[in-house]
Amino acid sequence: MAGAGTADVARPPIREVATLHTVLPVVFAICAAFSNAVATVLQRKAALTVPASQGLRAGLIVDLLRRPVWLAGILAVIGAAVCQALALATGPLTIVQPLFVLELPLTLIVASLLMHRHLPGTGWLAVTVVVAGLAVALAAAAPAGNRTHVALDRWIPALAVCAGAVVALAVAALRRPEGRARAACLGAATAISYAVTAALMKAATHILDDQGLVGFLTAWQTYAFAATGVCALFLLENAMQAGPLVASQPALTLGDALVSLALGITLYEETIRSGWWLLPQLFGVALIAAGVLALARIPFTQSLVAPDEERESAAAP
Repeated sequence: MAGAGTADVARPPIREVATLHTVLPVVFAICAAFSNAVATVLQRKAALTVPASQGLRAGLIVDLLRRPVWLAGILAVIGAAVCQALALATGPLTIVQPLFVLELPLTLIVASLLMHRHLPGTGWLAVTVVVAGLAVALAAAAPAGNRTHVALDRWIPALAVCAGAVVALAVAALRRPEGRARAACLGAATAISYAVTAALMKAATHILDDQGLVGFLTAWQTYAFAATGVCALFLLENAMQAGPLVASQPALTLGDALVSLALGITLYEETIRSGWWLLPQLFGVALIAAGVLALARIPFTQSLVAPDEERESAAAP
């Protein structure tokens, strides 16, 4: 009787720990998505105040450093990175990164507030559809697993494939004139870079937890995620100048979630439900896609893009 009583008493703390392991990464990931949304809008506003270019201009970052709005966006990026690191340290990649799908609706909501514009009813409906689709997809998939170490022989092919895809998309973008197609290609390249950054960041955070600061500073994953993060930022800034936010943001948001899902399964051996559970998962993905396309079509999104002459006048001293 005593043993049974002890077991009964011990169960609630175990359930509480399990709940925390699910809730914490979700909360941190949502905070990171919101911070990224704020950063996207601020950086978009700043990118429209510098001269446009036909190629990938390294001097773009130097020009943006003179814009306080862009610096505020960078602070939001840093806050998002901290929240993302905490999310990845406490939960699987397949839970954390798909939640960044919320970044697109959050971006439009933040833009409506900062630009003092009204998000129409169809926009709010689309936001609701995206959120509902994400909830259905994640609930049906029930991602599990939180591997803390990935062998080098798994990293090499994954990094090679992702790097090849980024280069191919960047080359395809340069062959297209400024507009939606170019922005979409650069947005997709940015998405892959961000997904790889997240996968490497997860490894680095676990190294920091297991081996301390010395292990963290001597691990190749630390410098690899820093390098891919800089690459992602560079591609993002050029994607913002290449065309409308509505063209680059869906590719960035959806691409990040899908590539991260693939990396979580192949690198970290995370699992999702299969069998008939695939049906509600696909339904959730369909809802997300429908919501994103609806957000892309609403007239409000056009206000996020300044005409070329307005950009040039803003850039003039």
